[in-house]
Amino acid sequence: IEVRPATMDSAIAVDRKKRSARAVKFFDVSKDDEIVVGHQGVRVVPVQRSTSRTDVFQFINTIIDADEPKSAVIRELGRELQHVRKTKGKIAVVGGPAIVRTGAGEHLVRLIESRYVDRLFAGSAFAVYDVERALFGTSLGMSPDLAFARGGHENHMRAINTIRESGGIATAVKKKVLTRGIMHACVLHKVDIVLTGSIRDEGPIPGVTTDVVEAQKIMREKLADVTHVLLLGTVQHSLAVASMLAPTVKTVCVDIDPSAVEKAVEHQPLQSIGLVTDVEPFLRELADCLVDAEANRADGRKK
Repeated sequence: IEVRPATMDSAIAVDRKKRSARAVKFFDVSKDDEIVVGHQGVRVVPVQRSTSRTDVFQFINTIIDADEPKSAVIRELGRELQHVRKTKGKIAVVGGPAIVRTGAGEHLVRLIESRYVDRLFAGSAFAVYDVERALFGTSLGMSPDLAFARGGHENHMRAINTIRESGGIATAVKKKVLTRGIMHACVLHKVDIVLTGSIRDEGPIPGVTTDVVEAQKIMREKLADVTHVLLLGTVQHSLAVASMLAPTVKTVCVDIDPSAVEKAVEHQPLQSIGLVTDVEPFLRELADCLVDAEANRADGRKK
């Protein structure tokens, strides 16, 4: 009997009548569930590595340090994502506030518009930073053009209040209160948005799941059919998502902190690539690669 889904840090519940077994988190165990105890009768089958060397994840499986070239890897990743979209795979992005603060948001929007993002996992702060940038041109009061924006420290709370007054992000888009940014693009292109809260959150804005156990359940449900995950500029959220993934899911972790990349890659040692770099140049080059390819194909069809 194969255990489905195969996830780490879980128990195995067996249903004798249905001849099935499932991985369950400890908080999901119910009275009368039959749980496997010990090792006898359990066989672990590791993920097999491909020998064809046609997959960027199969022949790299490593961390690309800050002083190493990354363009070739990003181009290969672009081709992989094109294949994923063509074969109806699912791509998830786990995003941190650094995407907004470094000015990389516009590149993520391009990926969303080109249908290379199916799910977005983030904390409440990510959404608020993006809304603040869209409404006021700042993120946490900081402007990309000015060292200090006048009155910028107030904009974070103004962004929260604007979304709360609107009734949520989707409603703000519908009312044309929110007309640009990552959240706007997600709503417009029907990307699933999974927002979870933290102890430090202001607000929170509507749509954020603040119950930790409930958030885990929602995230696991939304990750069930995901085939590829981009972990971008967020340590804690990336590790949380990585711990929920099946071993067959391919991951790319991008962070300026080498230790963050190492920790994320450890969760998927046979199916992951880690790049130690700022998230902005990574997303810019990836978006250029994919959007240019789309444009070239469109030009070819016209001719």
